[in-house]
Amino acid sequence: MGSSDPPGWRRPRSYHHGNLKEVLLEAARKLIEQYGPAGFSLTEAARLAGVSPAAPYRHFRDRDALLAEVAKGGFERFAARLDKAWNNGVPTPLSAFDNLGKAYLSFAREEPASYAVMFEAGVAPASAEGEALPAAERSFDVLQRAAAALCRSLPETERPPLKLMSLHIWAISHGVATLFAQGDLQARKVPMSPEEILESAMLIYLKGLGILPGAKSDGAR
Repeated sequence: MGSSDPPGWRRPRSYHHGNLKEVLLEAARKLIEQYGPAGFSLTEAARLAGVSPAAPYRHFRDRDALLAEVAKGGFERFAARLDKAWNNGVPTPLSAFDNLGKAYLSFAREEPASYAVMFEAGVAPASAEGEALPAAERSFDVLQRAAAALCRSLPETERPPLKLMSLHIWAISHGVATLFAQGDLQARKVPMSPEEILESAMLIYLKGLGILPGAKSDGAR
């Protein structure tokens, strides 16, 4: 393994055509963690994977195509994790919503490379047919289902637009994940964990919508 290889990477001694794609994707994720989405070439991914410079072109036309596949796989795992955490609002919509937020931050922390490509690389993930990525839509659909469940306690005339509310939730979660979940909290001198920051922000937000009674806001102070 070369001295410039990312920490934790173990280059495979050999591969066969059936797993070349996955080996290249793993190499790309390691390079993204070290250099960012724009900081490596397809040739470098091939070198780290231990294959010839021409090998990646069997699956990817260029580096952007490789990044798009990283984003696609990331969104698929992200959607599955959010859906599992929401668990159809069981045992209660509020507790499931809290689990949803924790799952969001956990994914950003555990898969920083995929998360960066999904939201920050400017690459539009698409299916092989060039259609919008279903997994990205499923991720947002989980947030919309959560928003709908939370709003059921409100009179219909007082319910916010679900899509807008879902976008607010996503923006708050993404902000906390980007600023804190992937960074060094100690260096930033933040006395709260990312989970605590997100929970308090959501408590304030939900109280403002009238979804929470006043007593529920104590934890946000």
